[in-house]
Amino acid sequence: MNILIADDEPLELEQMIYLLKPHFPNWTFHTAQDASQALQLAKKHRMTIAFLDIQMPGKDGITLSKELKELYDVDIIMVTAYQTFEYAQQALRIGVKDYLTKPVIASELNAIVEKYKVWSSNHDAIQSALSYIHENYHEKLSLNIIAEKIHLNPSYLSRKFLEEQSIGINEYINNYRLEMAVKKISENLDASMSAIAESCGFNSQHYFSVAFKKKYNQSPRQYKSSKTSKGN
Repeated sequence: MNILIADDEPLELEQMIYLLKPHFPNWTFHTAQDASQALQLAKKHRMTIAFLDIQMPGKDGITLSKELKELYDVDIIMVTAYQTFEYAQQALRIGVKDYLTKPVIASELNAIVEKYKVWSSNHDAIQSALSYIHENYHEKLSLNIIAEKIHLNPSYLSRKFLEEQSIGINEYINNYRLEMAVKKISENLDASMSAIAESCGFNSQHYFSVAFKKKYNQSPRQYKSSKTSKGN
């Protein structure tokens, strides 16, 4: 999980990390002293929350907020020493989540980040599920098996996985297995389709072929032939 903190004052950056770190010990903090640097970091790492100083050299925090929102959905919290109605209005218009005034008071910051603690816990659980799938896709997998391995209630895992990934866990497993099958076919054109299917966790070669064709609009053999033709 990534948090962006943009402020042209190094001491302010240090203070924000000092206040936030106890809440999110497993999150990665990225700091920037101007808008351009912040934007580059946001392009490289997908940020969940961005704490932005309104007054920075070059582009201000309002402009940076708009540019971040154009990249992807990120929760923006403005941090400023200027308690002006004009800034507050602009911040609301672009969908800023919250507003902190300097000097930042721990209790006010805590009230804002409290909701992210549950979100962080859920995200960590989903990351554990994804890691387990990626490491064991060739084995028998099911919602119940994964839930047991990461110590979660199956119904809870199913609901949270869908909320975060926008896809059901069984569909995700199937898609990941197919992606691995494509990779294995490309890397070993001599391998049989039954061997590929089995190595990717498919018990039935017929089901593997049907699922592959549905996703890629061609059968595994057709895909293999196309790769073989390109190689010749």
